[in-house]
Formats: sequence, structure tokens, C-alpha cells
Amino acid sequence: MNSMTNSKSAAVAAWSRYLILLTLLTAGCTSLKPVELAPEYTPPPAHTALWDTVGAAAKQDWHVLLNEGPVALDWRLRAIDSASTSIDLQTFLWHFDTAGAMVLDHLVAAADRGVTVRILIDDTFLVHEDQLILALAEHPNIDYRVFNPFKRRSGGFATRQFLNLAEFRRLDHRMHNKAMVVDNQVAIVGGRNLADEYFGLDEGANFRDLELLLGGSIVQEVSAAFDEYWNDRWSVPIESLSHEKASPAQLAEARRVTDASLHIHAEESTEELVARWLEILKDADTGDAILFVDDPPQDNPKNREEEPVQVANELVRLFDEAESEIIIVSAYLIPTPELEGAIERALNRGVRVRILTNSIGSNNHLSAHSAYRNHIDTLLEHGAELHEVRMNARDRDQYILTPIGRKTLALHAKALIIDDDIVFVGSANLDPRSLRINTEMGLLVLSDQFNAKVRTALEGDFSTANAWRLEMQSDGKVFWVSDDQTLHSQPASSFTQRIEDWFFSHMPIEGEL
Repeated sequence: MNSMTNSKSAAVAAWSRYLILLTLLTAGCTSLKPVELAPEYTPPPAHTALWDTVGAAAKQDWHVLLNEGPVALDWRLRAIDSASTSIDLQTFLWHFDTAGAMVLDHLVAAADRGVTVRILIDDTFLVHEDQLILALAEHPNIDYRVFNPFKRRSGGFATRQFLNLAEFRRLDHRMHNKAMVVDNQVAIVGGRNLADEYFGLDEGANFRDLELLLGGSIVQEVSAAFDEYWNDRWSVPIESLSHEKASPAQLAEARRVTDASLHIHAEESTEELVARWLEILKDADTGDAILFVDDPPQDNPKNREEEPVQVANELVRLFDEAESEIIIVSAYLIPTPELEGAIERALNRGVRVRILTNSIGSNNHLSAHSAYRNHIDTLLEHGAELHEVRMNARDRDQYILTPIGRKTLALHAKALIIDDDIVFVGSANLDPRSLRINTEMGLLVLSDQFNAKVRTALEGDFSTANAWRLEMQSDGKVFWVSDDQTLHSQPASSFTQRIEDWFFSHMPIEGEL
């Protein structure tokens, strides 16, 4: 008994010492202050022979589904190569691996030929790259800002989190938007971050993702959204976050990240560029498009009224207006009460609801999967059709560069198909973090033709060769069905994963996921 009491006392004492240390580290620390800068805006659409030719061929707003990762990377780079005046890039994550270095190389080449490049990136995963970014910002035609930065930037990810605990309320709200605008003529909007795994180039785990390549008047709305975030008080120039200043020599060193082999379109002439744009326009669909984008929080935020819920409210409205079918593709599925209610109302009025999300084996955020698992029974009982991506999906070579070997697939796409005439593709997952905490954006397309095309592109993902189909027995037990086996427990990759899943499922953290 005494030993147990002593153990408890020791634990209490240790915890008290930790709290004292934490208080000393965070008390008296001044918070990061927002910046006030003169506003800057994207210039009007550029008029070059290329864009005038593309505009004459398209005549109205158009969009192309970038379904496969390598194709999406190819067109991102070609769009950058087509720039004459401006490039605006907004992203959540950027790793300087092969894909990231390719994007960097093409952006620097654009800046070298006089294009103004503005880069806005969230600070969550911007670790150990400050010197490279500072060097890039030294380029006279590159401006680099960090959204909602950490005040204390030393150490790795965990260290930054610890040193900035006093600012958790501010730092909890991240910019998850992904967009790129070129010459105010074309844009890319969707779910992909800038890293190998989003383009099928990783040697291990890769993502199945979606983006839209856009042209026409809708592009200027994407530009306006970028400008709003660029001019936000929490978008801070990288130079002001560092005590060091990059030298021209460091810029020269940073440019060594680039490589001739990374500039994959160097051989394309202007005439060939035009021909490629005219070629992809043959696959383009037309139709009205509406941009959904969250407002950046003004005080980041101090009260519930400032939660970025503009996109979430629009998605709930779409669910409530659905008449025949809702197809949900969401990497992380943790329905908020508002969303769960909208799904239930749709099912009750006879709307078919089909859902594709990650399985426990394919999910790269196990805590998110654990929270989703708590909703499986309710969704199935109400009549939703649930499918979970198999990490060894039979057709994963469609999204991953061969040879496949032991490469695995996970879902990162965020898309909705409503009835036979509505498609939404964007950055927002159907979870509390995307719908209530982070800012998001996406494009709603009103087109029967495009709806059918996206439906066809996604149909294979729902097949039992590529996804588990969840079914509920009469006794309420759930089992997982594929084309070659039936499991009566989750398709985990290991026993350890099951233990971790059980642990996270009992943690009160769903609202933060």
C-alpha cells in the first residue's frame, strides 16, 4: 500500500514539476503579432499569343480532371512554364523531394525570365527549410510568405509544438487551401500537396488524389481568394521570421537543388506548348463553376463566430438539396453533428449515399481512423454504403509509377458527386478539422457531362478489388468484404496498429481531428 502511495506521490510530484517548467517556459512570452503590409494583388489576365489562342479555343469557363498523379505533376510544371507575368502558389505542405524540387526548379526558371512569383505556405510542416526559403526569397522576383507562423521556430516539429504551447489557440487554425494561378489565365485547385507521395513518385506509400485544371473567368475568383490570404494579417514574410538574412551566395547554393533533369519540359518550344494546351482542351468540359473558400480568421480566432465554416455550410446545403444520390470521397471521415444530420436526412428521403474513405491499413492518420470507426455503425444502420481503400489496391498502378513492388496506396482525395449534375473537388475532408478549424477551398462544377466523367473516374475505386465493402450482419457485427476474402475484423496491417487504434478510439480528441 505504501509503495502504491509513494508511486502516486512521485507521479504527482513529477507532473507538478512538469507544469512548473511549462509555466516558466511559456509565461511572459509575448505572442506573435500579425503584420500590417501594403496590399498586393494579382495583375489582370496576361495576354500572350499562347493565352489568346487558348482563350479563342475554349470560349468559356473550362475544367479538366487531373486524376493520375504523374499527369497532374506534368501539367503543373507545364502551366508554370507557360507563365509570362505572374504565378501565385498556395499550399499546406511542400517537401523538397523529387516532385517538390521539380516545382521549385520550374518556379525559379519562371522568376529568372521575369515572372513575379508569390508563394504562400502554411507553417505546420515547414521545418528545417528556413534557409532554403530565405534564399529563394532573395530572388528579386520571388516573394515568400508563411501563413500563421510559429513564433519560436527552433528545433523539429515536436520541439516547435512544445515551445509554442502558449499560442495553441492561434496555431491550431491552419491554412489547408491548395491552389496555383498562372498569369490569371489558368489555375489548379484540389487536394494535392507538393511532395512525391501525392504524385505517385514515392518508393513506399503513395496517395490517390484529385485536382482540377481550370480556365476562364473562374480563375479570377481563385486569384481574388489568393489575394485575400496573401494580404491577411497572419501572412508573414519569411524574412521577418528569421534573425538571419540570406546572401546571394546562399541563393546560388539553393539553386543547386534544381537540376537540368528536373526541368522536364525544357525541350518544348512555344509552338509545342500551344499545341499541348490545345490538346488538353479537347478533354476539357465546360459548365458553370462556383468557388467555395473559407474566410481567413481575423483574430485567428478568438471566438466561435470566427470559425472558418463557409465551405462546411455550403457542403451541408448540397447534402440537403440532393435528390437521388450522394457520392462522398474523403480521406478522413469524421462527420460533425451538422454533417451527420445532413447525411441522415438524405438517407431518410431515399437518397443513395455511397462513401469511400481510408481503411485502417491505408490511413496515414490512425487517430483520425479511430474517430471515424465510432461512426461506422451509425452510418451503416441509416443505410449508407461504406467502402474503405485497400492499401494493396489491385489497380494502384493507375496512380503509382511502376514498378509497383511493395508500394502501397492511400486515399487523399476530397470530392463529392451530387445527383447527375454537380461535382465538388477541393481540399476539405469531411472531419471537424476541415469543417470547423482549418481553412479550406474547392470548386463546385455544375455539368452533367463532367459529373459523368468524374463518376467514371471514381467507379474503379469503389470496386472490391480496390476497396473493402463494409456490411452489417443481423446481430450488428460489421465485416469487410473484398473480391477475394471476407474479414470479421478491421484489415489492419499489424497487431500493433490494432492496439493503437483501440487506444485512440478512447481518447476525447475527435473534435480536433
